Amino acid sequence: MKRLARLAGWAAFALAAAFVAYQLSILARLAWWRTHDPASTAFMEDRLERLRERKPAAKLRHQWVPYARISVNLKRAIVAAEDAKFADHEGFDWEAMQKAWEKNQKKGRVVAGGSTISQQLAKNLFLSGSRTPWRKAQEAMATVMMESVMDKRRILEIYLNVIEWGDGVFGAEAAARHYFGTSAAALTPSQAARLAAMVPNPRFYDRNRATPWLERKTGIILARMPAAEVP
Repeated sequence: MKRLARLAGWAAFALAAAFVAYQLSILARLAWWRTHDPASTAFMEDRLERLRERKPAAKLRHQWVPYARISVNLKRAIVAAEDAKFADHEGFDWEAMQKAWEKNQKKGRVVAGGSTISQQLAKNLFLSGSRTPWRKAQEAMATVMMESVMDKRRILEIYLNVIEWGDGVFGAEAAARHYFGTSAAALTPSQAARLAAMVPNPRFYDRNRATPWLERKTGIILARMPAAEVP
């Protein structure tokens, strides 16, 4: 019995040590990315693997561009659409999360998010697309670490460069060229608003680019953009 207790104790210690080591590895990568651009993300790698199941030679369309070479229109559109309080919160918008929870409870299924730009970036950098309690807990821990080591400008810069915008299309530069044949720097307000409207379901809107909902959402975002605060 004592032997089993000792083994259980060592197993618990090993699990705790592995957990701490994993969290420290995330913190180390976030600290590195303050000044170095991530070449890829967990979500990008997952999407590439899935694309190659259908087409072994598939590649992602992705080109990093610095913050200054991304149109302020797109920055405002994304903040207006995804996280209006981005400049003010410390990683979490508790009011938005409460509203999303109430809406999901009413519908009986997940129809609204409430995640901030920081939370979305944490998920894209480190996690899969699964909806499990562990994934949400890890997302929250990574978000806290991110907000502690990066400023808002850097968080938004990385976010705009790594989020998915179509089937194999990642980042603002690839999206601008894929949809409009222009650069991320040259996006007009209406183009930026349309890209922001696509973010919740980019692969669907890559195939269906003129749905009534997309048109309405683009108009709503366009109207909100002047009030959006960006770093």
